[in-house]
Amino acid sequence: MKYFWVLLCLICLAFTSEPDNSPIRWNQESRLSINDFRGLPDEASKAVAITASGVSYQLAAEINNNEVHVDCNIGAYFYPNESWYKVHLADGKTLGHEQLHFDISELMAREFRRRVKEKKFSANVKREVKVIYKEVTDSLNKLQNLYDKETNFSINDEQQELWRHKIAKALEETKAFKD
Repeated sequence: MKYFWVLLCLICLAFTSEPDNSPIRWNQESRLSINDFRGLPDEASKAVAITASGVSYQLAAEINNNEVHVDCNIGAYFYPNESWYKVHLADGKTLGHEQLHFDISELMAREFRRRVKEKKFSANVKREVKVIYKEVTDSLNKLQNLYDKETNFSINDEQQELWRHKIAKALEETKAFKD
């Protein structure tokens, strides 16, 4: 019986010690750490790190007397299994650069929330939300690419600092649409 409890404890420890690979929802109080990057690095890539983040939503809609009531849960998420970090090449700036990619995703999630809140939907609410989502994700991709281009993937310290201030200011200005 004694061995049964030891075995049970070891099994429980094995299951609880594994990292949670669930998507991480953006949170002002929580910053990414190196341990959040759990994907396998692409050693052939010139990139030092890759942040897989984006915007997703769940939609529930109800139509009563030609009025459309929308409940749309929108979030910015970081995907640990698709994100990676080359520890041997990274420097102190790398994690800050990758965090800002996640922050940009949150900024666009707020834009999505704003647009959904302000939209007067028709009976085609599913299609209309998909159109907004596509426009927001297209803008998100362009903004992420511009960020990498202007900062030269964190190498340009001056631009990196400008972007950090720009995104912090934008997040402050859009806090009304924070989740």
